[in-house]
Amino acid sequence: MNILFLSSAPIDSMAIYSDLLHEFKDRGNDVYTVFPTERRQGKPTHSTIENGIHKLRVKTGNITKVALFEKGISTILIEQQFINALKKYFSDLAFDLIVYATPPVTLVRVIQYLKKRDDCSSYLLLKDIFPQNAVDMQMMHKGNLIWRYFRAKEKRLYKISDYIGCMSPANIAYVLKHNPEVPKDKVEECPNSIRPKPLSEINAQECQKMREKYAVPLDATLFIYGGNLGKPQGISFLLEALDKLKDNHKVFFLIVGSGTEYQHIADTIQKKQYSNILLSEFLPKEDYDKLLSVADVGLIFLDSRFTIPNFPSRLTAYMEAAKPVIAATDVNSDIKDIITVAGCGMWIESTDAEGWSKCINKIATEPAIKQEMGRKGRQYLEKFYTVSRTYDIITAHLKT
Repeated sequence: MNILFLSSAPIDSMAIYSDLLHEFKDRGNDVYTVFPTERRQGKPTHSTIENGIHKLRVKTGNITKVALFEKGISTILIEQQFINALKKYFSDLAFDLIVYATPPVTLVRVIQYLKKRDDCSSYLLLKDIFPQNAVDMQMMHKGNLIWRYFRAKEKRLYKISDYIGCMSPANIAYVLKHNPEVPKDKVEECPNSIRPKPLSEINAQECQKMREKYAVPLDATLFIYGGNLGKPQGISFLLEALDKLKDNHKVFFLIVGSGTEYQHIADTIQKKQYSNILLSEFLPKEDYDKLLSVADVGLIFLDSRFTIPNFPSRLTAYMEAAKPVIAATDVNSDIKDIITVAGCGMWIESTDAEGWSKCINKIATEPAIKQEMGRKGRQYLEKFYTVSRTYDIITAHLKT
């Protein structure tokens, strides 16, 4: 089959997408991808073949790490830019299946164009529920003109998709409740997934070397967060929670990421002179992977105001490394239920800084808990969150 994957984000460094693409390729399909190369990168639209996968990078406006207005304009324009690129580079192809992910919801015209041209099937990987998430973060007002525009796009996207894969049961329930026109039989669970790498053991000497390189005390429990640092992560809670442990030198926090709130975090750490936190906007992938291996616990944060059930992709990275998880999220995310069922960590609501501190102290003082939770998380990942399982879920519809 000819498979086309559409994405509004670069897929090269995103395991939940690149691993799935290679699974399709390894199962004997011809795989094509279309995704942006943002204006700031200074590259024109161009097509390459890398590791057997056709990659069409389309020059677009800046979408990431920009003000909301610029992001909105670039997101709206991406439809026509994708269509023009498809006509130029993939006009002689007929696709059997289109797979695409939210965000954004503004690929409707692209999908309509391809379905009409190729009479192909379409599968939506629903990673984000927009525009409601923007309403939750008070970045958009429900009912205004902008909201109505994006809400109409969202409904059209659901309508033209043959199937909608949601990340969790709570996501399925939310979509059906708020979009009663969507048939129940087109919505199913299709969670984030990766190809788990074999567990790598870091010896004591290598562990000491990495800790010394980043000034992490050898006797401290190392908590790591890697990912976006923006409004959805509830940065005010993160800073409040970290403040409660600023004098505890038996714990150390490594925060790696970028986003709109990065500078606010950096300024706070400098102002309050925290000595048990290292903030880094970027680390070489090799170093980050090694630090994740030597870390003790992975952290997840979501803003307490969310009414949509987000499901952070960061969970699979921690499970892959067999690290226990401490998640501080809103009450609507069912990541708390997964963590409980899997037995791979602890959850608190991201308004309870005192409860978060207790979780940190408990896991830091009971080494046996860390090992057991990490082991269970890895087992859960291998059973439910592999790209092999995702491939089977998506292609089951084609077989019938």
